[in-house]
Amino acid sequence: MEPVTRITSRTVVLPYTNIDTDQIIPARFLRTTVRSGLGGKLFHDWRYDSSGAPRADFPLNQPAAANCEILVAGRNFGCGSSREHAPWALLDFGIRAVISTEIADIFSSNALKNGLLPIVIDAAHVDWLLAHPGAELAIDLESSTVALPDGQIATFQIERFARYCLLQGLDELGYLRSQERVIANFELQRA
Repeated sequence: MEPVTRITSRTVVLPYTNIDTDQIIPARFLRTTVRSGLGGKLFHDWRYDSSGAPRADFPLNQPAAANCEILVAGRNFGCGSSREHAPWALLDFGIRAVISTEIADIFSSNALKNGLLPIVIDAAHVDWLLAHPGAELAIDLESSTVALPDGQIATFQIERFARYCLLQGLDELGYLRSQERVIANFELQRA
């Protein structure tokens, strides 16, 4: 994983509530354990028509969405079943952070374990972001802040261990591997 310290990007906006994991990545695409290629299936049933052609009016298909690393969505993002493929698809598409007023716990946990930053901020700031697609934001994980273009600062909370792992670019297994010497010393003392 790449360390996450600061993300500066324009936003792409999905102004819908209750975006569930089957909408993020439909179940028929869950047959793989490979993360690459899932970005093309992200929001598949919304992004493409029945013939497979991109829907021009869908926000992620708009030219303005190109290279946006921050997705802003309505309340209750990532609800539904637990599937690690959902953050994998977002990351493969190029999204590094999701901002909402509410993000489902299981989705949030899967996101953090895979290097995707789920950010919950207050409704007033999210409403402003939903009304201003393409806003340039600066997310600072060290200070747990989101700087808006008008100078306002929104704060967010993140669990301490998850924050440490993101800042270091570690998943949970990587963290354990970084502690091998400490673990070996502990085992020697207990033997």
